[in-house]
Amino acid sequence: MVLSSKIAAIGLAIVTIALGAFPTTDAAAALIDSATKIKFDDDLGGLPLFGVGVRKKGPIKVYSVGMYSSPTVKSSLASVPKSTALSTLRTSLQSSDVPKTTFLLKMNFKVGAEKMASAIAEGVLPRVAAAANKGEVETLKKLILDGCATKGAATPGTVLQFDCLAEEDSVKVIVDGKEIGVAEGLCGAFCDVFLDEKGVSPAFGIVVLRIAAVEVSVGDMG
Repeated sequence: MVLSSKIAAIGLAIVTIALGAFPTTDAAAALIDSATKIKFDDDLGGLPLFGVGVRKKGPIKVYSVGMYSSPTVKSSLASVPKSTALSTLRTSLQSSDVPKTTFLLKMNFKVGAEKMASAIAEGVLPRVAAAANKGEVETLKKLILDGCATKGAATPGTVLQFDCLAEEDSVKVIVDGKEIGVAEGLCGAFCDVFLDEKGVSPAFGIVVLRIAAVEVSVGDMG
């Protein structure tokens, strides 16, 4: 299986609840990705769940992803125009007021360790603004490889956890509950893989914003 470097073309199908209704952060229970039947708890280390989706390659459901972040994110979006809500969200996730945002990837389909690490790294690299930090993308790739080394692949059931730490501007990699290491200078770039205008899917940003009580549509996001 080949994972395209053009991650934006892969797409992310978003789980909705109750015939299309989005849960609020306060009321949301554990979510099950309807595409993969993979469950995400509504809380991870004290951080509430903001959204769940599935990454596909053609008809193949590669992994489900959940985003967890601080409740303060919601207040940062309370009074912003719809047209700038997504960019405000991304800025908020890089603020010291939001010390950690976690993207939890739960594998549904077996992907070789090299291919999985390369796909993620290729999504991060063009989003790294500072040239000095681009070398850290290789560090991130190696951490993912090291985390999957025992199995030789990201097999179904493997959990890849990426803690985006705003204050340190770093990404901590944890695989199946074991901390592997940290890549510096990549916090914003990693978040943008899922949340910028050219990211995996505008729908993922929309579901996160709606859970944060900002009612937007694709048209609102330009």
